[in-house]
Amino acid sequence: MKRLWAAWRMKYIGSTIRETGCIFCNALSKKDDDANLIVMRGERAFIILNKFPYTSGHLMVAPILHAATLEELDAASRAEMMELSSFSMTALRRVYNPQAFNLGANIGEAAGAGVPGHVHLHIVPRWNGDTNFMTSIGDVRVLPETLEETYRRVKEAIVLLGAAQA
Repeated sequence: MKRLWAAWRMKYIGSTIRETGCIFCNALSKKDDDANLIVMRGERAFIILNKFPYTSGHLMVAPILHAATLEELDAASRAEMMELSSFSMTALRRVYNPQAFNLGANIGEAAGAGVPGHVHLHIVPRWNGDTNFMTSIGDVRVLPETLEETYRRVKEAIVLLGAAQA
């Protein structure tokens, strides 16, 4: 376990190279969804795993259209974002059994948006007591699994849910 943590930590720390352009548009333009952590593509929006999660299962839902604010989107895109957010929470409940969720958006740089040019919603599973001294004092996050494992588990749940709805 220590070796796995050390390898992941080094990969995480070593990922300081900033990609050019929009991270969401860049991921969408590539064909390999697994490598780009895209869990599901809809007609107007998509679900993607956060590369720097607060907790395991931290997902983001973004519109396919590159828009900085919700007001710039059409009603159908906003509606699909909400449907995919709800769908994501259902899948995350099956995988992680969280006790609650944070669902939110930081729209604009002044609001703390990490990607201010492409609006997106964060879906963060939460558990009682999951904010501990590591996060509060050390500004460190402890994740019990790799991003690849989180992706595999969430993707599997979403595929099963999609098949059940069909």
